[in-house]
Amino acid sequence: MTNPPAPEFTVRHETSGDIDAIHALTAAAFGQVDEAEIVDALRASGNGIKGLSFVGVLDGEIIAHALLSRCFVGEAPGVCLAPCSVRPEHQRTGAGTAVIEALLTEAARRGEVFAVVLGHPEYYPRFGFTPASGFGITLHIEVPYEALMAMPLAGEVPAGALAFAPEFGV
Repeated sequence: MTNPPAPEFTVRHETSGDIDAIHALTAAAFGQVDEAEIVDALRASGNGIKGLSFVGVLDGEIIAHALLSRCFVGEAPGVCLAPCSVRPEHQRTGAGTAVIEALLTEAARRGEVFAVVLGHPEYYPRFGFTPASGFGITLHIEVPYEALMAMPLAGEVPAGALAFAPEFGV
């Protein structure tokens, strides 16, 4: 007896038909709607960068999502990775990693100079993120230094004060 084929997992750009599924996925992943509403607000304002929102699809269902929004270090534009979501039952399967890797690769291909993330210091270094303080990046609120990270994409990471898109409320 042979095993059935493994379900096919794909990573692709978000489409307009994905919006409701992404909202539901993000709310499920975080156990609340706050992050889902940030995603919706970033998309509506244009601060979520068009073409830099990816989903992971398994058997026709969106199980992972990540997007990049505009941020600035001083006057230098960069991208912020957040929020990143994986359906709880698919966490720790590689789905989130696949979506984030594809998204960062596309951002670099498009000439985005650097990326920042405010997140789990145990997770994001696998993509090349290191503490932002090492690049001379500062933030006007206090966060654990190891949670604010940055990485070069298609250029050097600048030093200076970091400003997130206003939708983050930071």
